[in-house]
Amino acid sequence: MQRLFSTFANGWPGLGLFIQRLVTGLVLLIRGIVALNQLPAAGPVVPQIIGAVLGLLVLVGFWTPVAGSLIVLIEVWIALAGVGNELSFVLAVLGGTLAMIGPGAWSIDARLFGRKRLAS
Repeated sequence: MQRLFSTFANGWPGLGLFIQRLVTGLVLLIRGIVALNQLPAAGPVVPQIIGAVLGLLVLVGFWTPVAGSLIVLIEVWIALAGVGNELSFVLAVLGGTLAMIGPGAWSIDARLFGRKRLAS
């Protein structure tokens, strides 16, 4: 599983990744909640709900490379369905960068799959 992650950045780069995860996850969650509150919707609600679940995963930093890749697919789906706007493309890019870079040191992934120090 560790091969999915390049590094678990700490310090300023880790803080940057944490902020990126926080913003991306919150925006996806808010869009999913708004889509649920506007039922019956003008467009497809399923990709928005899937996006909200993926946003929750990204927010806590769990399965970040997989969730980021799926965010790209979902946001392109939303944009091509004619429901999305420029925000869909921005979220797709953010999801792609999270999939490539990884979650950072402040994530569940880092706790589960990060390098462990062995006591001798």
